[in-house]
Amino acid sequence: MSINPLIIAISWQLRWSVYQRLTSIGIPCHYQPHQPLVVEVNSPTAAVQVWSVVRQMAAPRQTLVEWLERCWRYQDELARD
Repeated sequence: MSINPLIIAISWQLRWSVYQRLTSIGIPCHYQPHQPLVVEVNSPTAAVQVWSVVRQMAAPRQTLVEWLERCWRYQDELARD
């Protein structure tokens, strides 16, 4: 782990899913029982990936649907220009 790891305070119900996803994309992390998830973030790309994974796991489904629909509308607008 790095000298300054990022400690992520997420619900214990989400911790395993976030841990699994982050390790699957190559971001080192670990946790102990009844402790927060500790993530090694060594680049801006890794920071965005951590943010994205946590958001996808923690946000309500409707929030994610609305975000995706905004992305599609924006893409359509770009295609017309």
